[in-house]
Amino acid sequence: MNANKTDILVLVPHPDDAELGCGGTILSCLTKGKKVAIVDFTKGELSTRGNLKTRAVETKTATNILGVQFRENLNFSDGFFKKDETHCLEVIRIIRKYQPEIIITSSHDDRHPDHVRASEMVKECFFLSGLFKIKTESEGKQQDLWKAKALYFFIQSHFIKPDFILDISPFMEKKLQSIKSYKSQFYNPDSTEPDTFISSKSYLDSVLAKARIFGQIIGVEYGEGFNTTRIVGLRDILELI
Repeated sequence: MNANKTDILVLVPHPDDAELGCGGTILSCLTKGKKVAIVDFTKGELSTRGNLKTRAVETKTATNILGVQFRENLNFSDGFFKKDETHCLEVIRIIRKYQPEIIITSSHDDRHPDHVRASEMVKECFFLSGLFKIKTESEGKQQDLWKAKALYFFIQSHFIKPDFILDISPFMEKKLQSIKSYKSQFYNPDSTEPDTFISSKSYLDSVLAKARIFGQIIGVEYGEGFNTTRIVGLRDILELI
């Protein structure tokens, strides 16, 4: 039995991307007793604000707020990781390690090139991890292939029409707490560091506003939007809101 097996695997380029993009979804799944793992590709070392030490402390705090049991970092180079064989094999290894039913990653359309590159790489590895002739090892043992059931892309900076929206109304406050754990990155009136795209108060306001818009579309207070690679099927029509 695989002790690492999860229901949801979130693969993102930077610490704080999971919280921003699907923090409410993570909290919702955990509340339902599902297992969730987050894997950050980089440590966000190119961030204008903060440093590796503060980012690590902030990530640990946010992880504890979410209540995620599994989180690790692949130590890819921030800004420079590539969709090549070396990086793809590492992502395949991670998918096979956690054996998720669902994989969530960054949007294919976003202002940050790392987000787009990560999205493209995860999409390919989602498929490649199910190929028998691709061999990977973990802890000295050859891994079994793994085919996750679905791949979803959260919507982050750009406003994209979602393929489906999840109601995160009960979890919005805690999602914001996890985001604000990254004190070096987001709005802090006492900070003396340079201003960035995400450090303004208006950026945090936009996170809340987008969640309200997505929520309004489905008749709830707050929502998170996702895109898919294929049409989502339902077993029960009553699952619809």
